[in-house]
Amino acid sequence: MIAKLRGLLDSFSHDHAVIDVTGVGYLVGASTRTLSGLGAIGDEVVLHTEMLVAEDSIRLVGFGSAEERDWFRLLTSVQGVGARVALGILSALSGDELHKAIATGDKAMVARAQGVGPKLALRIVNELKDKAGGVVLGSGGTAAVPAPSGTASADAISALQNLGFRPAEASAAVAKAEAQLAPEPSLDALVRLALKLAAR
Repeated sequence: MIAKLRGLLDSFSHDHAVIDVTGVGYLVGASTRTLSGLGAIGDEVVLHTEMLVAEDSIRLVGFGSAEERDWFRLLTSVQGVGARVALGILSALSGDELHKAIATGDKAMVARAQGVGPKLALRIVNELKDKAGGVVLGSGGTAAVPAPSGTASADAISALQNLGFRPAEASAAVAKAEAQLAPEPSLDALVRLALKLAAR
């Protein structure tokens, strides 16, 4: 299993890059978000990777962060979401946007991604909504994909869970509160509004 590549950017296209690792070129599929952050030809790059093994092929998919890789694993756990569709979603939405869309049930936001129709968007939101609020485990297990730890969002979600809310409920309430408050709200303001919204 190849989990990470560090090497020089040899070339790239709209859906993949070739990374030169001590003279060996690895062709790595990636989202446009990851590809746009690689830099110039000849720059050193580091990609987290997922190896996809099928009967007739072995492919590498690369990610600019471990979080993006974990989102890929979570998305491809949904029936009907293959690697191409998952990369399309990760090209269209950042991790934070995807987290909010799933937490609030916003299937229209998920459907913005290429190759995702309304029915598939609804399935993604429904199947992943109860997993919002934790972290995708590096071992391949899946819990939820949350706001980064140490942020007001993560602390607010934790506070609501301590009050008895389920992870999905806490995450949804905090996401709705964030959408209504000014950028970077205080923890106190976030928790107060999230509690009001959750009580409706």
